[in-house]
Amino acid sequence: MGAKKEPRVVVIGGGTGMPVLLRGLKNYPIDLTALVTVADDGGSTGRLRNEMAIPAPGDIRNVIAALSEAEPMLLDLFQHRFRFNVENGLSGHSLGNLLLAALTSVTGDFYTGIKEVSRVLNVKGNIYPISNESMLLHAEMEDGTIVSGESYIPLAQKPIKRVFLSPKSIKPLPNAVKAIEEADMIVISPGSLYTSIMPNLIIPQIDDAVRNTKAKVVYVCNVMTQSGETTNYTASDHIQAIRDHIGEDCIDSIVVQNEPINKAICAVYAEENAVPVVYDTERLLEMHLQIIEGDIIDNNRSTLRHDTNKIAKLLYSIIDQKSDG
Repeated sequence: MGAKKEPRVVVIGGGTGMPVLLRGLKNYPIDLTALVTVADDGGSTGRLRNEMAIPAPGDIRNVIAALSEAEPMLLDLFQHRFRFNVENGLSGHSLGNLLLAALTSVTGDFYTGIKEVSRVLNVKGNIYPISNESMLLHAEMEDGTIVSGESYIPLAQKPIKRVFLSPKSIKPLPNAVKAIEEADMIVISPGSLYTSIMPNLIIPQIDDAVRNTKAKVVYVCNVMTQSGETTNYTASDHIQAIRDHIGEDCIDSIVVQNEPINKAICAVYAEENAVPVVYDTERLLEMHLQIIEGDIIDNNRSTLRHDTNKIAKLLYSIIDQKSDG
């Protein structure tokens, strides 16, 4: 008998939640792939995107850093951000973003650039931009107004009805579609629901692939609501929003934090109109979801993040059940 094949796990997302998941998962015996959003339009990423007509590199940069097994000094250099200084063209840019932009220019292709940087930084697993093309995210609000640009959508402070991309002809990276089709488990990472998670899921062909995959699809629910995106959202509201965009039966399981959150941290978030997400168990069960609970946040931080090791262990235990079953 040959060696047992490692389970194929695909993580989809962007923002700050995704690297946290990946940093822990890379230590397990799995075939890991990250599919990363390129709809970001703020900061260094936004400037490079506009000036060089490349997809947004920022979220990709953070994922490369999370999956890299390079020397810490090299990683610090990759993540280094030049100080803001009006006199200086490098002002506010991250060195990793510049490196990705340069390699895209040298190789003529964004994905090839990512592959080269990943090789240099000894990345474990595959990193695919969800598309090789630049795209713009738009939101239609409940009141009918349209807001364009990922960084502007939460600033409108209005309930969001739906998000959509332009141009309409966007094509996903073929490798990204293939990864979803061949996965044993797909994890939708925590992150800004409408501006980091949805831009991946609503791309033509990706939505079909997620809907039709034989893999178990697990959504790691956000711990806090986000002002201007998910104000007053319960856990099931997060799921419903994803279903409204890509189809009813697209998610099998939801991972939720089941321990109370430190009051001092809640007070800090309350100033930003963010509160803990309520886990409305009954409605989640009515939606035929498997609920996976755990104390999975890092209690040693002033900002709320999932705990890299706890969440990786929990997710791996689900994969393990699946491969044994």
